[in-house]
Amino acid sequence: MMELLAERGSLFALTGAALIALGFYGFIMRRALIRRLIAFNVIGSGIFLLFGGTGYFGGGVDPVPQALIITGVVVALALTAFAAALAVRLARSGDDEDENAEAGR
Repeated sequence: MMELLAERGSLFALTGAALIALGFYGFIMRRALIRRLIAFNVIGSGIFLLFGGTGYFGGGVDPVPQALIITGVVVALALTAFAAALAVRLARSGDDEDENAEAGR
């Protein structure tokens, strides 16, 4: 049973690392704010999986990473809602970085 927990921990950590890499790629390559927000959330999910994977050890599961994950999920939800509201307000105002650059502002 302990070997299965160790394998799951490694699988969670590797999946988390892959999600972090995928999120960084999406964050760097995409210019749209909503897509960047989604990529940032993918990075956060990868970090949560990485913390969860490192919480497994030979005798069981460490509760400290679990508490960090729960707190991180709450904070990520609040910041995602705030960032989405800012993106909607920016889209409604008609301000676009590309238009400002072309106008020489």
